[in-house]
Amino acid sequence: MTLRTGVLAAAALFAVAGPAAPQTQWPTAPLREGTLAFDARATVGDFTGTTTTLTGRMTGGPALADVRGWVEAPVRTLVTGNDRRDRDLNQSMESDRHPTMRFELEGVTVVRRENDSTLVTLAGRLTLHGVTRDVTLPARVVPEGAAVRVRTEFPLDVRDHGIGGLTRAFGLLRMQPVITVRVDVVFEPTAGPAAAAVPPPPAPAGTRPGSAGRFPG
Repeated sequence: MTLRTGVLAAAALFAVAGPAAPQTQWPTAPLREGTLAFDARATVGDFTGTTTTLTGRMTGGPALADVRGWVEAPVRTLVTGNDRRDRDLNQSMESDRHPTMRFELEGVTVVRRENDSTLVTLAGRLTLHGVTRDVTLPARVVPEGAAVRVRTEFPLDVRDHGIGGLTRAFGLLRMQPVITVRVDVVFEPTAGPAAAAVPPPPAPAGTRPGSAGRFPG
């Protein structure tokens, strides 16, 4: 009777505990590649500035909410397809004094799952023209094998960062102060155990997107 009771107790304990659930592990990884672009409107025509000279790193953890990191780019690497406009851009952004644009990630909030990607909000600090401001950005996170892709698109009022010089030629040429910033970056760990494929996180219950802007497609 004692043996039978012990066997039943062990079986019940195993049934309750069950096998250990696999744990999602987001990697610690350097930035492999990326693009930063902005779309601007001006009296002489709309234009886009772009750079692919980005550096950065993400620090992983067991949940997407644990991920931290940073991305930065040199201001002088932004090109618009017009040399004179590029010179005006560097003059307005005072790239000699403030050579770097940087975003530091301080928190991630999962909003919802969509197929193979996750919509999140990224809370952090954006430094531009030597002025640092707290921001909350809508983003899409997509696991790509061992790599992690992050895309965000958001409006930015350059006056919030003290950027002037938007008017040239006695007011005949003027750029609108609100631009649209687009960032597409891929982080990938070096070869080894940490480079295993990243499974998507479970869908959160009862969450809704905030007012940080529209999520990138």
